[in-house]
Amino acid sequence: MNHIEGSFKGIRDANIYYQAWQPDGDAHAVLLIVHGLGEHSGRYMNVVNHFTPLGYAVYGFDHIGHGRSDGRREYLERFTDYTETLRIYHKMIKANQAGKPIFLLGHSMGGLIGSHYLLDHQDEFKGTIISAPAVKVSESISKLTIIIGKLLAVMAPKMGLLALDVDAISCDPEVVKNYVNDPLVFHGKTPARLASELLKAMLHISAEAWRIYLPFIVLQGSEDKLVDPGGAQMLYDKSRSKDKTLKIYDGLYHEVFNEPERDRVLNDVENWLAGRL
Repeated sequence: MNHIEGSFKGIRDANIYYQAWQPDGDAHAVLLIVHGLGEHSGRYMNVVNHFTPLGYAVYGFDHIGHGRSDGRREYLERFTDYTETLRIYHKMIKANQAGKPIFLLGHSMGGLIGSHYLLDHQDEFKGTIISAPAVKVSESISKLTIIIGKLLAVMAPKMGLLALDVDAISCDPEVVKNYVNDPLVFHGKTPARLASELLKAMLHISAEAWRIYLPFIVLQGSEDKLVDPGGAQMLYDKSRSKDKTLKIYDGLYHEVFNEPERDRVLNDVENWLAGRL
C-alpha cells in the first residue's frame, strides 16, 4: 500500500488537504470517501485497510473548515462550498485514474453532500455507498427551533448551536476515546450558518431524491441517535434506481465502519462492489 497526501485549491482559494492509498499493483477501481461533520478523511482506515489490498485505490479529502484544510472550523458560507470542493477533487481523481470506475462513499453529512453532488454528476460514477445519511430532518426538531436557527444563521452565523453526543458514534468505547482525543476532530458546537445550510440541503434532497438513478447501497445502524434512520429508508424509497440495496444493521450505532461488527459491514460492501464491477 502506498500513501500519498497533498493539497489543492478549493472554494474561495482555500487550501484543501487530501490523501490517497494506492494498492501495490494497478488499481481496478476507486473509492472516493466523503467524510462526515466535524471529522476528517483519516478516520476511515478500516475502509482503507479492507479495500486497498483488494485492489481499490481509496481517496479522501478534508472538507473546508475540517481536519487539515483551511477555514474556520465547521463554518461555511453556503452548502455549495462542500459540493464545489468535491467537484474539484473528483476532477483530479478522474485525471489521475483515467478510465477506472469510481464509487462515491459518503458517510453522515458526507452522505448528504454526496447525494447532492450525485444529482448532477451521477453519470460519472459506477455507483455509490451511503452510510448513515444525514438527509432527513428529525421530527424531534420543532418548527420554532428551525425558525430561530434561520434567524441566527443571518444575525449570528458563527454562534455555536448544537454539540455532538460523542457516545453515540459507536458502541466501541475505544472508538469513542480515540474520537475525543483526536486533535483533528472539531469538538465544539455547530455554527448557526452551517446548521441552517444543512437543514436546507436535507429538505432539497427529500424533494429531489427521485432524481437518483445510479446503483447504490445504503448502510444504516438501527440504533443511530445522530441522524434520523428514516433518512436511509427515504433515499431507498424515493430514488428511481433499479439497482438499489438497503442494509439496516440491528443494534449498530452511527459509524457502522467503526462498530465491533464492522467486518460484516465491510464484507457486505465488498460483495456489493464486486457485483457492480
